Amino acid sequence: MERVRRRLHRREDAGTGIGHWCIFSGRSVGTANRPTAWCAHLRGRVGSWGLPARDGTISTVDAPLLADQRRALIRAQVAREGAVRVADLTESLGVSEMTVRRDIAALADEGVLARVHGGAVATRTAAEPAFAEKAERSFAEKAAIAQAVAALIEPGTSLGITAGTTTAAAARAIAALPHVATLSVLTNSLPATEALLAADPRPALTVTGGEPTPSAALVGPLAEAACRDFHLDVLVLGVSGMSLAAGLTSPNTLEVATLQAFVAAAGRVVVAADSAKWGTAALRTIARWDAVDVLVTDDALPADAIEALGGVEVRTVSAHP
Repeated sequence: MERVRRRLHRREDAGTGIGHWCIFSGRSVGTANRPTAWCAHLRGRVGSWGLPARDGTISTVDAPLLADQRRALIRAQVAREGAVRVADLTESLGVSEMTVRRDIAALADEGVLARVHGGAVATRTAAEPAFAEKAERSFAEKAAIAQAVAALIEPGTSLGITAGTTTAAAARAIAALPHVATLSVLTNSLPATEALLAADPRPALTVTGGEPTPSAALVGPLAEAACRDFHLDVLVLGVSGMSLAAGLTSPNTLEVATLQAFVAAAGRVVVAADSAKWGTAALRTIARWDAVDVLVTDDALPADAIEALGGVEVRTVSAHP
């Protein structure tokens, strides 16, 4: 008598932790068994368990997932996007918030990710090194980004410039504009302040005041109060990390509040960040992508990232070093 057997089998990709979920079906006659296999790779197909689609999103599940399946999906999404949100996973995986939190806790114990309020971030997160150390990274890319940012600044603009090595480079490029004297600038960046004070002629310059950070930023209540008194046409925003899921991030809690005040004061937000920051998530979110108008970056930003940002109506300007 023939018996039809179906079983679920999981194979791990060597070194990646991302598996294949395979349905094996076969006929067993006595001791003979001739199985055939169909495998859907986690990154390639949509299956009845809500595997990632070709665009990288996770479809809603049609059947309950096993814990290992859910965690493999979460692991893959964190690796791809840098962060995940509990609310999004609850919907896409079709499970309770408590179940998602247990999965995240288990993956955190494995060192795959780090738990944060409302979700998790990749363990390769952006920390806050000193300004001089950051200034040496991606130097050519930052110089190209700076020129592209300066090209966006029109005469008579009221302009905000936040702290960071890329925004400091942008401030130097802006200081060299022929119409720099027509600009009004608010900044919390000490290097940007130095660059703009060296301009001849100078713009109308206001420095926020506040507590200094390792990245040569002025932050805290004084800086936030200064932002509330201004109405900025354009904000040039520096970030420590950026990903589709986590948005724009910073490791410094005080700086996040100051940057959020800058964003709230701006009519248009231009993010200046090199592509190496894509896929990283620091401790706190400054803003989501719906608050951003333009990302100025270098030409190494992946095509799928540009496409994803276009989907949330963010224009990408790629500068060639």
